Amino acid sequence: MPVFAANLTMMFTEWPFLDRFDAAADAGFAAVEYLFPYEVPPEAIAERLARNRLEQALFNLPPGDWAAGERGIAALPGRFDGLKSDVDKALDYAAATGAKRLHLMAGLADPRDPEAASRYRRSVAYTAGRLADEGIDLLVEPINGRNMPGYFLNDFGTAERLIAELALPNLKLQFDIYHRQILHGDVAMALRQLMPVTGHIQIASVPSRHEPDGEELNYRYLFDEIDRLGYGGFVGCEYNPRGRTLDGLGWFKPFRRS
Repeated sequence: MPVFAANLTMMFTEWPFLDRFDAAADAGFAAVEYLFPYEVPPEAIAERLARNRLEQALFNLPPGDWAAGERGIAALPGRFDGLKSDVDKALDYAAATGAKRLHLMAGLADPRDPEAASRYRRSVAYTAGRLADEGIDLLVEPINGRNMPGYFLNDFGTAERLIAELALPNLKLQFDIYHRQILHGDVAMALRQLMPVTGHIQIASVPSRHEPDGEELNYRYLFDEIDRLGYGGFVGCEYNPRGRTLDGLGWFKPFRRS
């Protein structure tokens, strides 16, 4: 049975950020994820995790200036020193929270630009090396251009080749089923092909990015397929509830932590 992680950036937004940990645990989740923790002291997050017996499934390394429109800096020119500082900051939070997976956002750059590709490759290799020293996996995630126009890593084949070429044991794919369906479709076959390099899975309905209980994808089939493939990681619920978070958790009842 998949172990689901509530995404606290998108779910339980009826509560202040730290109170979302309590709400997710009360709703039956055993793990949480979120985009960025950096506005909250790591010790405060660690306390909420411990209080609620929650595992920290994932968070992102710093993305640059998010408010100004940056969506990562790994493929951007002149940002490598900043990336090094960002890795240090993320590792402080990982140490406090026990996180064993971090996602590095690529940034907005032309994927056909060889300089951007070289910068991204260097950033991924450096970050994976630093994280490996702490026993942490680095994740890369293809993101569709409808939700994030101009994002550098917008193709699953590119991510697969990068992982194979760098051949770093802690470099994994963040397989977001929502992004996969929009970019390429063929989700079940892609899961079968890419499961050996997959370090984290995320879900949402397509096309609306709501609860995984309808629209284009048969998630009950996909959950069974994930189990059949022997996936032992977390499945992150990176979706926007249609209304109040608790009202939309009918799909989750069979998977609640007792």
